[in-house]
Amino acid sequence: MPPRRSHKKSRAGCRRCKARKIKCDEVHPRCGNCTKHGVACDFEHPGVVDALSPVETPRPTTSTSNCDSPSTSTLPPTPSVDSSTPLPLYRNPEPLPLTSNSKSSRMMELKLLHHYTTITCETLAISSPVSEKIWRDTVPNLAFTGANFLADALLAVSALHLRYNAPQDQELIRASHAYMASTLSEYGASLSKGINESNAEALFLTAALIAFQSTASRIFTRDDGGDLKDRSDGYALPLSWFHSFQGVKAVVASSWQWLRHSGIVIPIIESQPALNLDLSGENANFFGHLLNGAEEEIVSMDDDPASQELTRQAYQHAVAVLDWAHKIPHTGAPLVFLATVSRRFVELLESRRPRALAILASYFGLLKCLDSVWWLKGVARREVMGIVSLFDPDDEEWWPRLQWPLRIALYEGDVIPPDVWGADWAAEKALLDEASQNGGFVSHIEILSQMFSAMQNMPTSMPDALDVVAHQTIYNQSRALRRHMLLQDGTQSPH
Repeated sequence: MPPRRSHKKSRAGCRRCKARKIKCDEVHPRCGNCTKHGVACDFEHPGVVDALSPVETPRPTTSTSNCDSPSTSTLPPTPSVDSSTPLPLYRNPEPLPLTSNSKSSRMMELKLLHHYTTITCETLAISSPVSEKIWRDTVPNLAFTGANFLADALLAVSALHLRYNAPQDQELIRASHAYMASTLSEYGASLSKGINESNAEALFLTAALIAFQSTASRIFTRDDGGDLKDRSDGYALPLSWFHSFQGVKAVVASSWQWLRHSGIVIPIIESQPALNLDLSGENANFFGHLLNGAEEEIVSMDDDPASQELTRQAYQHAVAVLDWAHKIPHTGAPLVFLATVSRRFVELLESRRPRALAILASYFGLLKCLDSVWWLKGVARREVMGIVSLFDPDDEEWWPRLQWPLRIALYEGDVIPPDVWGADWAAEKALLDEASQNGGFVSHIEILSQMFSAMQNMPTSMPDALDVVAHQTIYNQSRALRRHMLLQDGTQSPH
């Protein structure tokens, strides 16, 4: 009998190979036999315990007539599987190493994504089918390309929307907070690394979703352990709204060189009605009374001429936006107020200047026309009443100026009559057509972007210069448009 060929024994093989009594190649993290049969290997998953033993391969029997044959006595038996015996791959499928928590998270994400693409996306665009389609189809696809902060933002807003109908659902509460916290962390990290062509669209869309979330979260302030009243001064102003919408404006201004060519961002921006502001003060307007006495107040409260000018322009611009939005409220125009007012106006709100508060109350009154949108539901009544609580009813100067927002906020009907609102709804389309002659919202952003770029080279001691230049530019635009309209009417342009 010839000597047996020397071979190395497998003493540290995987458990499955040992159970099957076959040689293991001891390759980590998964041996060759387990890889071949598509089953789990305890090298890769040490905790795996086989619930079922694999089918042992029957050994062929040798007849007595050929027992002396070298071919049958010296070689190991040839593995064979009976045709009626299924392979171990099908006999003993290995479960994926998922915990109950990971399964629950997967189901929650599927639930949130489904709700977003079927329902929530329709509520992010007001009167704009094109924008609605982008929010539904294009934005999720962009998130799938690796923009994790955008994906988390979608899920956060969807969770908040679901929570609107189930405010006590603890899973939705945790999901809404967790996904938004993740969004803010990664969004901030991406901004710190810089905006570029590859991330500009995702950052803009994320900034917009953060603004939506900030606005809608106000509904649940008390449920989340906060309160609409702070401990010292009563009603707390929703300043986070301004900060989040101003953040959108900052992202647009700093990345406009890429966004201006975006097939995603431009349709969303163009869905906003074109700004058509009258900053001259020469024509009668609905909210002009909010500026009565402004000059005397500004001079008496500030000795610095430059600071006085910033405050003056902040008030004039805010009131001009109110007048514009008041004429076309059903288009979503009132939402533009949060992003277009100047930084000085936000500072005046933080200081709780009565004039700034009265202007803000009128702004919230405008939102009554959008009360059917879930993330704006009840905003007009809640915020107007909160601001009014900061005033003394015996204040003869400011109390009369709060009567319009009060009357609108407390109105019970679904449709506010034009005589109560103070504008004719039938004129909205004509006003929109007139405003479009000013170049649309994109042209307004082009101007702001140019000014933002110029501001990058200015000294840090001039942070508010942008407000001055923006005000003057828009003022010049409004005069040019008014002159154009008067010439069309055959009248003489103003001087």
